[in-house]
Amino acid sequence: MVSLMYGAGLRLMECLRLRVQDIDFARSEITVRDGKGAKDGVTMLPESLKTPLQNHLRKIKAIHEKDLREGYGRVPLPDAVDRKYPNVSGEWQWVFPQEHRWKDEQTGEQGRHQVDESILQKAFKQAVIRAGLTKRATCHTLRHSFATHLIEAGYDIRTVQELLGHKDVKTTMMYTHVLNRGGKGVRSPIDTL
Repeated sequence: MVSLMYGAGLRLMECLRLRVQDIDFARSEITVRDGKGAKDGVTMLPESLKTPLQNHLRKIKAIHEKDLREGYGRVPLPDAVDRKYPNVSGEWQWVFPQEHRWKDEQTGEQGRHQVDESILQKAFKQAVIRAGLTKRATCHTLRHSFATHLIEAGYDIRTVQELLGHKDVKTTMMYTHVLNRGGKGVRSPIDTL
């Protein structure tokens, strides 16, 4: 999850709410549904994460199939999808489902939600402590790092804006601070000779 947040610039909840059908391996794209501002967008699927993600999806498919055999393979579906497609199943499953099924005590119905955000936040906090980092870092720091590193690598601001799903380029412009390093960020032409 952490690699995906950094590698694709996803917000915490955008990552946790990914569904299997949102991952397009052939196009190397991730569809972000109902992101900030309740809008959909598309970002990159890093090449280096394809194989680990495919392996992960095979594991959760097995869990989903077991749930189905036991009569509990449903997940909450967005908008009117469940009414429009009553037999939809695996493609709408969470990419990162909870370990345990939920159970409605009144109806007996069971299913899985996505991993709770606090679990990932706590794990990230512990990783920051173990790494001995002195700067404050949260899961959202990964998104900032994604944008900053793209700009440092020379990608144009509009491309970064698209990948982050920002409506206004002014929001993305905050990442250009990395370009304003005075003489330290400029290489003298004589050094290229």
